[in-house]
Amino acid sequence: MSTTASLKDIAGTVVLVGAGKMGSALLDGWVARGLDPAKVVVIEPQPSLQVARYAANGLQLNPATKSLPAAVVIVAIKPQSAAEAMPAVHRFISPSTVVVSIMAGKTLKFLQAALPDGTAVVRTMPNTPAAIGRGITVAVPNAKVTASQRAAADALLAAAGAVEWISDEALMDAVTAVSGSGPAYVFLLAEELAKAGAAAGLPPDLAEKLARVTVAGSGELLHLSSEEAATLRKNVTSPGGTTAAALDVLMASDGLNPLMKKAIAAATRRSKELGS
Repeated sequence: MSTTASLKDIAGTVVLVGAGKMGSALLDGWVARGLDPAKVVVIEPQPSLQVARYAANGLQLNPATKSLPAAVVIVAIKPQSAAEAMPAVHRFISPSTVVVSIMAGKTLKFLQAALPDGTAVVRTMPNTPAAIGRGITVAVPNAKVTASQRAAADALLAAAGAVEWISDEALMDAVTAVSGSGPAYVFLLAEELAKAGAAAGLPPDLAEKLARVTVAGSGELLHLSSEEAATLRKNVTSPGGTTAAALDVLMASDGLNPLMKKAIAAATRRSKELGS
């Protein structure tokens, strides 16, 4: 069965536990894609006006009901709050519920131990561009997740951007290193490009704008193009030209490639340590 589904096809209540930046972005995406706010329950002790406004359209905000079985529960709290907050999720669990966690570093083993026995669980790793609907989320299900539950989870996660599914949870550490932490690497590129431009004699404010817009525009071109990144790079590079001179430095044996491999390895290693 396909993992794609419409939000309108989800039968039952969707519970969002935690409505910070990521949770709010998901909620906005769901409503924009046609999910009726009346089908959504939000648990958030300090709801923003952005979230509270949906209550006028039927969304249930912090209901006192002791038992409220849901079709899907999205857990979007900070991982350091998980041990304390997970017991409160139990009132939303029924045999047909799937719990989707976007808590970084919290393994399927942890989630299964924190939830009622036999709960269908999906662990995910989103990234911060999800806040503007341009993220990518990698998801791994446990053995209890059915095809229809996976489809519902996929539809909800897709509101924040692309979704990829894996079957080997061990890959999540490398996923965290590449896409979870990846936006910071791109922001660092813009930061250092601006500094280098200023060092070359540009006014700092102009250097910053040039770097910022160049990185953003190149990312959009990469997003919209069907060509590989290597092809796009070659398209900019004339033999013996200015770009080639810079790439000779960046692509040297001690250049960006070994440095990036070292950085990804360090982030992967740290992800494993935090998950143990």
